[in-house]
Amino acid sequence: MQFTPSKLNAFMFFKLPSAFWSGVRVKNISQEECSTTVKHRWFNQNPFNSMYFAVQAMAAEFTTGALVMLQVKESGKNISMLVANNKCSFTKKAVGRITFKCNQGLLMKETIQKAIDTKEGQTIWLTSIGTNQKGEQVSEMQFEWTLKVRS
Repeated sequence: MQFTPSKLNAFMFFKLPSAFWSGVRVKNISQEECSTTVKHRWFNQNPFNSMYFAVQAMAAEFTTGALVMLQVKESGKNISMLVANNKCSFTKKAVGRITFKCNQGLLMKETIQKAIDTKEGQTIWLTSIGTNQKGEQVSEMQFEWTLKVRS
């Protein structure tokens, strides 16, 4: 699979339909960073008239997961990947269009190379920051990814 926003959005439709129907969309992907957006609307709201935390988590996790998938593909190795833990903090109501961005692609690349070189499983925490249309941070999500080269 090519790593373009449209290809990743199609992947999301087939493999992560709850994220797709909640409105999560990939806007940008490169070796260094990935960004997604999701708009607060009736379908993804909570009882407090803001975006449900799980929708924010799906959008944030996809920014980190897409970078992991991209770097795994670039390595040419068969590597398993799985989220082991996550942490979240919410600083403002998520209303309007929220953009999530992870810019740790090169750190992910180094971790994958370490897994290849040592033949040992590796873990890495990746962070995705959610901001509203004013540029104000609404949430910070961290995901601990585990990576292991399959033999």
